[in-house]
Amino acid sequence: MKLFNTLTQSLEEFVPIDDNVVRIYVCGVTPYDTTHLGHAFTYVSFDTLIRYLEFCGRTVNYVQNVTDIDDDVLRKAKELGMAWDELVRRETERYLNDMDALNVRRPNVYARATAEIPTMIEITQTLLARGYAYESGGFVFFSVKQDHEFGIMARAIGLNDYHAMLTIANERGNFPEDPRKRDPLDFVLWQAQAPGEPAWPSPWGPGRPGWHIECSAMSMRYLGPQIDIHGGGADLAFPHHTCEIAQSEHFTEKPPFSRCWMHTGMVYQGGEKMSKSLGNLTLVSNLLKDYSADAIRITLQNHHYRYPWECFPEDLEVATETVALFQQVRTMVGTQSDGEDVMLRDQFVAAMDNDLNTPQALLLLRQAAEAAMANHDVNSGAEILGLVRVLGLQV
Repeated sequence: MKLFNTLTQSLEEFVPIDDNVVRIYVCGVTPYDTTHLGHAFTYVSFDTLIRYLEFCGRTVNYVQNVTDIDDDVLRKAKELGMAWDELVRRETERYLNDMDALNVRRPNVYARATAEIPTMIEITQTLLARGYAYESGGFVFFSVKQDHEFGIMARAIGLNDYHAMLTIANERGNFPEDPRKRDPLDFVLWQAQAPGEPAWPSPWGPGRPGWHIECSAMSMRYLGPQIDIHGGGADLAFPHHTCEIAQSEHFTEKPPFSRCWMHTGMVYQGGEKMSKSLGNLTLVSNLLKDYSADAIRITLQNHHYRYPWECFPEDLEVATETVALFQQVRTMVGTQSDGEDVMLRDQFVAAMDNDLNTPQALLLLRQAAEAAMANHDVNSGAEILGLVRVLGLQV
């Protein structure tokens, strides 16, 4: 199987560290608002990858996090006049319900940042001791100038100079003009408590972790110092994953932190990236009122995981027709559970082995379903249904 590694910008043969277990970490949600189609695209894509790896005989250890303490969480809770942890509880439950409805299986570990703070403090202390971080006014910052390879991921995605990195980092909450910093690109490992905010004890005073340190801590605690695949949306490649690489590899001293970095493309609506801040959202909960979970999954899988795409209502109608076709195959097959179509299976595997090419895999299955119905080929029909379920469809 070949997967596209964002860090090297190339298709690479996927060879896990351990033949017995594939270790995957995917950045989860910050639960301050409702799940939209962009979230679903990421988590359906990785759910499909995991199902396929298992189909190929692999065991997968999958960890996903929830960033349950964050500036956005605190801001939204204040706007709503509710406790921050109650907002987190409500939105996390909504997210999990939406993913359950889409037949996205839950990870082996669903780690919450607030439960992992001791690990984050340990990492921060080690980076301080080794000279990669510094304390300033109750804050601890990672010093990017101490990491001569900082920004490899950023350069891989086209941010080829300091100014370009600083511009994007600033847009994503880096606060380059913070007077406590030695360099505008330095990023927060630990931040001092602000008035009225929740806080946890630390060697630098009460406060809370920075965003980037959370994922490093949770990944390393549950999966070890090196993992096979680290995933998330394309907007996380910089600064989030860039910072994860820096802090993780200087903590473990065992690079690479991840062998393969996989990023899902952005979903657009009305020509702009779908995002909570813009409000141009297609909510999963709303789609489920009018379309089946299978139709929504097919809509997402009809787009290759790493390319951006525009959401159109017609896509869901086409996907609904595909679901109906697979249901016809199921009716034809009846109770027969075993079937064999070696050529179809080989073609399906070839598509999925080519960087998880789900659009090609679905096209093959649709064509095979049409042929099976035309010829009343029950054996091929049973094979089709087996492969359809590898994609997480429930027909």
